[in-house]
Amino acid sequence: MTIEDALSPNQNERKHPVSLLVLHYTGMESGAAALARMQDEGAEVSAHYMVWEDGRITRLVPESARAWHAGISRWQGLEDLNSRSVGIEIVNGGHDYPLPGGVLPPYPDAQIAAVIALSREIMAHHGIPQTGLVGHSDIAPARKIDPGGHFPWARLAEAGLGIWPAEETGAGCVWAGGDAMRLNTQLAAIGYDTGDIPAALRAFQRRWMPDAITGMADARTLARVAQIAAAYAAVSSSSPQA
Repeated sequence: MTIEDALSPNQNERKHPVSLLVLHYTGMESGAAALARMQDEGAEVSAHYMVWEDGRITRLVPESARAWHAGISRWQGLEDLNSRSVGIEIVNGGHDYPLPGGVLPPYPDAQIAAVIALSREIMAHHGIPQTGLVGHSDIAPARKIDPGGHFPWARLAEAGLGIWPAEETGAGCVWAGGDAMRLNTQLAAIGYDTGDIPAALRAFQRRWMPDAITGMADARTLARVAQIAAAYAAVSSSSPQA
C-alpha cells in the first residue's frame, strides 16, 4: 500500500486516544478540488487520508495529530470525535455532484479495495473495535449524509471490517405498541445521538437499510434496529476492550 504525503495545516493536538474510524465522501466536483480545500488554512477542514477513485492514497495529517473532519458530532456518548478518531475522505461527488439523471456516483472497486486495506491497518494499529467503524452521517445525523446510502458497507464487513448481519426479512416488529423508549434505548446502544430521533433513524437506515431512508419507525426499521443493537452488544461483550 503506497501512501503519498500532501500535508494540511489544518491540524492540532489530540486530547484523547483513538477509538473510532470515520468514513466520509468528499462531496466535491473532483478529488483535486477536495485536496485543495483540505490544504487551505482558511477552510479549517482536513482529514488524515484521502482515497482517490483509482485507489491512490494521500495522507494529509499524521494519525498522531487531530484532523478536523468530524465537526460537531457524537457517538456512543462521546464528544470531541476529532480527538478520538482517524478520518478518511473518499473521493466521491455524492449528493452534491450526482451523475446525469440524479444517480449517485459509484465507488470504484480499486477505491474500495484501498479503503479496506487502509481501514484494516488503521483499526489494527489503534485497536479500534468493529463498533468503532462509522460514517460521518452516523456521528452527525442531523447535519451529514456521507458517505451515503450508496457506500458498500456490506463489502467492508465481508472483509472483516464493521458489522453487517444479513437482514431478517419478514421479521416484522419485534415488540408491540411502538415502544418509543425502547427504540431510543436501542439506537443509543448502537451509538446514535437520540436528540433528534427522525434524523437518527434516517442515519441508521442510510447505513443498514439504504433502500428505505424515511426516518420513520416502521416495523421493518424496528426489527433492523433491534437486530443491529443485539449484534453490537454481542461484539462489545466479547471484545477485550469491553
